[in-house]
Amino acid sequence: MKHIPCISQIATLLADPKRSAMLWALIDGTARASEELASLAGLSPSSASAHLARLSAGGLLKREARGRQRFFRLAAPEVGAAVEALASVSVANNAPYDTGETALDLPAAPLSMRKARICRDHLSGDLAAELYQRMIDAQWIESLDHRLEVTAKGSLELANYGIYIQALARREKQTLCTCRSDWSDRRPHLGGALGASLLKLFIQSGWLKLNDGHRAVQVTAVGLKEIGKIASHCTSEVSN
Repeated sequence: MKHIPCISQIATLLADPKRSAMLWALIDGTARASEELASLAGLSPSSASAHLARLSAGGLLKREARGRQRFFRLAAPEVGAAVEALASVSVANNAPYDTGETALDLPAAPLSMRKARICRDHLSGDLAAELYQRMIDAQWIESLDHRLEVTAKGSLELANYGIYIQALARREKQTLCTCRSDWSDRRPHLGGALGASLLKLFIQSGWLKLNDGHRAVQVTAVGLKEIGKIASHCTSEVSN
């Protein structure tokens, strides 16, 4: 029998609302003091320490000693991606917690995470959602039979940015263009090979800056301007 990852152990750690609240507070990749996490989760310092110890032993958190204080951060970006994926499912279904709270009652994520962040290999957040909508409005991409397709117009326009759709479709094994929901406000953004190529373009152009260990990305002043231009010059033509 092939080895199967013990998902149930991770699920047990995530199932407790207090532990999930502390993980959510660390979703952007920053490190926070144990006292701060205790306050955010509504726990006493001793109870928080017990929960944090379990999360660390389970491989979800890393502990950092800074003088007499203990700081914790997510053990790997995959932990944040898993928590974010669960939040997306919960928001989509408006699934209630055992505490009677709903997914929509989650504490607000850091502003930087809502603006722009890495989601697997593509960009998500407000910036990505706005770009997706402009590309739809400008008819660069369209939805056909519940799947996204890049139009001939979109292929031509994207070529101006060095993204060649035909070559990308031949080279990449993943889906060319997918639509993913966003847990922050349930607006869609681009995934797939096209989403990954756009993220690569933004980083190489210096429009986005990565922060080591953080899933939130910094949008430069030039990046805000240049990304805002993509597909925007066509939307006015479509509406006329």
